[in-house]
Amino acid sequence: REIKAVADRCTVLRRGKYIGTVEVADISEGDLAEMMVGRTVRFEIDKPGQEPGDVVLKLENVSVKDHLGLEKVSNLTLDVHSGEIVGIAGVDGNGQSELLGAITGLLPLSGGEIYIDDRPIGNLTIRERIEAGLGYTPEDRQRYGLVADFTIAENAVLKNYYDPRYTGRFGILNNQAMHDEAEALIEQFDIRAGEGSHTKAGSLSGGNQQKVIVAREISLKPKVLIVAQPTRGLDVGAIEYIRKRIIEERSRGQAILLVSFELDEIMNLCDRIATISKGTIVAVNRSDEVTERDIGMMMAGSQVKESV
Repeated sequence: REIKAVADRCTVLRRGKYIGTVEVADISEGDLAEMMVGRTVRFEIDKPGQEPGDVVLKLENVSVKDHLGLEKVSNLTLDVHSGEIVGIAGVDGNGQSELLGAITGLLPLSGGEIYIDDRPIGNLTIRERIEAGLGYTPEDRQRYGLVADFTIAENAVLKNYYDPRYTGRFGILNNQAMHDEAEALIEQFDIRAGEGSHTKAGSLSGGNQQKVIVAREISLKPKVLIVAQPTRGLDVGAIEYIRKRIIEERSRGQAILLVSFELDEIMNLCDRIATISKGTIVAVNRSDEVTERDIGMMMAGSQVKESV
């Protein structure tokens, strides 16, 4: 979209090879994406209708302060059900990062409580939250999601290396078991890695780094999956793949909280959309009952009637 908005001509490279140069005005987004990826890319993802189940994640009057002691989230309440994707839409800097920090344990709560399956987790350690069923793909994959100097195998077990499958009686890691698990994930999630599970994470493309993170989180079978900026900085092929995986997890009954600054992503993937402004949820709407314009207006402070 950025190319269509600002460029006159576009030269496409794919895997280091020249594909062609086109006049931007004469080519559609879909055809341009096909040149980039080498196949037809679907921007709209099929989302089968289904009824959500019980509440899995509950945020109740949550307040959070940043590292400077300034309140960034104030009395925020929101539920996420099994088999449902709830999106948080808002302009960057309106409390999204602090809310994610509070849910995952990187920031303390200054008020309220967070529940997974009715169990309060606000005072739990990060490991205890993981064991309670929390999965998380962070907004900054290289800073918080991976260790660049570690192999795919090492990154695949970052959150459960202490599992008896990977760590023996004397605390010695079972490298073979780690690599076997990683190779299975590489095949299952179509991760392009030249040296297989021995590939350093830092040498992977952004899309494949994100696939490693998504593969790890899904393989742990969490009760609720927090997905932050899942397609930021990815190529169109990786965007399509990641979005499909998110929808597949919803179809399996996963409770998913999605935070994204891409309104089309929010509209395409989510069942309900919670619009955040100045650290507070201003409205919760069904995605099929609002438009991108409605959400944009609420993000800017205008009032639109809630549908949920």
